[in-house]
Amino acid sequence: MRLLADLAALLGADGVLTDAADRAPYERDWRGVAQNPACAVVLPKHVEQVSEIVKLCAANNVKIVPQGGNSGLVAGGVPVADSAQLILSLNRMARVRALDLAGDHIIVEAGMTLAVLQAHAQQAGRLFPVSFGAEGTARIGGIISTNAGGMQVLSYGNMREQVLGLEVVLADGRVWDGLSALRKDNTGYDLKQLFIGAEGTLGIITAACLRLQPPVRQRASALVGVADVARALDVFQVVRHVAGPDLTLCEFMTHDALALGAVIANDGRMPFSSPAYLLLELCARAQDTQPATMLERVLAAVFEEGTACDAVIAQSERERADFIAMREAISEGELRQGGAVKHDVAVPLGQLPALVGALEALMAARYPDCRLNLFGHVGDGNLHVNIRPPAGQSLADLAPRKAAITADIEALAVRLGGSFSAEHGIGQLRLAGMVAHKSAVALDLMRAVKHALDPAGLFNPGKTVPGA
Repeated sequence: MRLLADLAALLGADGVLTDAADRAPYERDWRGVAQNPACAVVLPKHVEQVSEIVKLCAANNVKIVPQGGNSGLVAGGVPVADSAQLILSLNRMARVRALDLAGDHIIVEAGMTLAVLQAHAQQAGRLFPVSFGAEGTARIGGIISTNAGGMQVLSYGNMREQVLGLEVVLADGRVWDGLSALRKDNTGYDLKQLFIGAEGTLGIITAACLRLQPPVRQRASALVGVADVARALDVFQVVRHVAGPDLTLCEFMTHDALALGAVIANDGRMPFSSPAYLLLELCARAQDTQPATMLERVLAAVFEEGTACDAVIAQSERERADFIAMREAISEGELRQGGAVKHDVAVPLGQLPALVGALEALMAARYPDCRLNLFGHVGDGNLHVNIRPPAGQSLADLAPRKAAITADIEALAVRLGGSFSAEHGIGQLRLAGMVAHKSAVALDLMRAVKHALDPAGLFNPGKTVPGA
């Protein structure tokens, strides 16, 4: 293929992977749900090479699948079937381009992992607040392209809130330099917002200017036992009323969910037994704030009201890290024990108890042999609703019922005023939900944007926008 020869001339032999064994890790998503072949995997080192790759692929009618850490949960960064596609991995583009402490921002390339970015911020005496379990693998370009959330959205917002500017390669190979660090720029459309959350369907993000936050001076964490999600919501409201923005983390897990994480991160040991748990963390940015004292006072109040049944306050950084590690390991523990039909829904906070009640009723009525696994971010109404196969069966045994399970769960969330995809995105796996729940007007607008920026459908085919 002439394209491969041109790419090798541009990138060097080590920048173009064509052997099946070399391509395979890039072609398969993290969960093993999707695996389709690409004609090659290319690994550019700078934005000019990305621009030339785009021009070559456009000339040869080969589609491009942009890929970061390939840690997404909706198969958004791997090829679809029945189309000539090239995987463009940004992993070799991982430099810090600029760091401005006066302006509290950093410019990094898209292939830097979240963990490395966090380390750069810490070394500079700052905080980059986005945090989730895959931070050692997930890359900045992919995190922006999926508008990832994580465990501190409650206080700091999604990835969208961290982005000041972007550098993007467009479908005609031009480079849009939007790496502005301005906090105010009211000069027409905010173009960067088009690419945040677009899952690589409108352009290839190659660099970003990101906000940095003041460092955390002190923190206090606790694992709190509650009877159910309604009690968890009660505890959250009490803590949020007292702590305000100092409450940076509030995670809900059923007993069975936390047990899955404990197997991976804590040798199967549970701190104590409870029907459900809240993981709370209070952080102080000011020197004179005492989050530990505040947390003890708040927990005393919820015990007095009867909304919590037990609690353990972390007595060391190691114990705090163990709590968080158990929460972050739930998905891995679930995968090791056979996987699940995964869902990522959100509802208004007050509807969380109704959602859980409706889910339990649905399972009892239609899928009584399956196991419901619930965990998520109580503070922002985001619940991960995962359906595990019956004990002794594999995920493949659920295949005939998978579409019906997903349709039922997504419909419940939407009926309660929520979303069928809160933070994982659409990718390949949520297209049916887009058709079922997005209005015709919304889909028409999305298709119009896609056609305007990528009229030939070059970028990430078969993802995000049905029929684009």
